[in-house]
Amino acid sequence: MSLINTQVKPFKAQALKNGTFVTVTDENLKGGWSVVVFYPADFTFVCPTELEDLAEQYGEFKKLGVEIYAVSTDTHFAHKAWHDTSAAIKKVEYVMIGDPTGAITRNFDVMIEEEGLALRGTFLINPAGQIKLCEIHDNGIGRDATELLRKVRAAQYVASHPGEVCPAKWKEGDKTLKPSLDLVGKI
Repeated sequence: MSLINTQVKPFKAQALKNGTFVTVTDENLKGGWSVVVFYPADFTFVCPTELEDLAEQYGEFKKLGVEIYAVSTDTHFAHKAWHDTSAAIKKVEYVMIGDPTGAITRNFDVMIEEEGLALRGTFLINPAGQIKLCEIHDNGIGRDATELLRKVRAAQYVASHPGEVCPAKWKEGDKTLKPSLDLVGKI
């Protein structure tokens, strides 16, 4: 069953934000737009490239009113050690959630049970706490923050313009579509 348009399930976890440990719950994902990015593990290979890419685009996400939450099955202590020792992860200012029990990872259906690790899952949550975007990648395939930004802008546009949809490769300012019988077979 798809997670699209479902409500984020309740959770409570410890996290690292700007060098400080904080508590994060499902309530933090409500009231504004949120991106939740699952990755397999700290101190790995593709993961720091993705988290660094998100860190470099974090200002753009913030301009859109979006908070980022990175989640792995590591502890918040491991996140701190990684943050203190990796040049790429030192750039991260967004929240890094520790999920050592795998509860959050299972809530989002990205747990690899036999490994105790997460798949690369990306979720966009609207202010009401509903999942509006869900992408799950094989762990060998890295993600691109610029493409995620495009999709966030499209989701926010659609949310604020009922009756309009964004076509493939849509960018802010491009034309949208208004689905109707007049368009059937003409695109």
